[in-house]
Formats: sequence, C-alpha cells, structure tokens
Amino acid sequence: MASGIKVSDEVIEIFNDMKVHKAGATEDDKKKRKKATMFCVSEDNETIVLDRGQEILQGDVGTTVTDPYQRFLEMLPLDDCRYALYDVTYETKDSAKKEDLVFIFWAPEGAPLKSKMIYASSVDAVRRIFTGLKHEWQINCLEDIEDRHTLAEKLGGDEVISLEGIPLSH
Repeated sequence: MASGIKVSDEVIEIFNDMKVHKAGATEDDKKKRKKATMFCVSEDNETIVLDRGQEILQGDVGTTVTDPYQRFLEMLPLDDCRYALYDVTYETKDSAKKEDLVFIFWAPEGAPLKSKMIYASSVDAVRRIFTGLKHEWQINCLEDIEDRHTLAEKLGGDEVISLEGIPLSH
C-alpha cells in the first residue's frame, strides 16, 4: 500500500551526491561529502525529509569520529523509524578496498505502530528515488545491526575481512 508521501528535493539531492564520487572534487568537497545520513517523515506526514543533524561527514572520519559505524548506530532512535543511507568502506580477501551505499529502513520494536505503518507504506517511494543501490537492509532492533558481521554478510559474506578499517574475525 502506498502512503502518498513524497520524497523532498533535498533528499534526492543528498542521495545523488552520495551515489556519485565526483571526479576532480577538491579535498574540501570530499570532507563535506556525507558518510551517513538519516531521513524521516515530516511532522505533517506528507514528505520524507532530511533528519537534521543526523549525519556523518567524510571529513569527520578519523578526526571527530573514530568509528563511523558505531557513531551511525548511536544516531538510530530507539523509539521511532528512520530511513538512512550509509556509505560503507570495507575490504575483501582479494585486498580490494570498496565503498558501497547501503539503504537502511530502521523500524525498531519500540516505535509507535502508526509510525511503523507510515514508514512501511512509504518505503517504495524512497526505493523509486534511490535507484541503482546494490544493498538494502531492513532492521528492527539494535541486535540485528550491532554486530559488524551482519552488515559484512550483506556486502559479500566471508569475502569481507574488514569494515570501516576494523578487521572482522571469521
């Protein structure tokens, strides 16, 4: 069932910026690029908008944010749903360093039923905008996401040996 909720132009612009690594981008531009960001349904339940202040910039990684994955987990509200984009960096057994954009639908058990229904019925509107993504993940509790192995499994299973620079033990 579609909710009729629209995706804001700002959300579309953020997705396009995160999806494409611009050739010739300056170091300053690279630092301002989003590593992770969250989106929410507006108060009037009509539009999917940026969840202000809930983002990690590439320039934060290694300076103010030592572990972007842990910081991302801390941004997830335990009492409401969210959509998120996470630009994950990982390494595989063949020593290839990779980056992939992951679309996350966060619907925790503690969220109100109305919120879960609105987000679930609006996820297709977001999917239609977020074209070309290889990875999508619906998460319903922190236990499903806290272990890096769960995300590594989504990205390539046993081939993934580190996530955000932190080695995985298999």
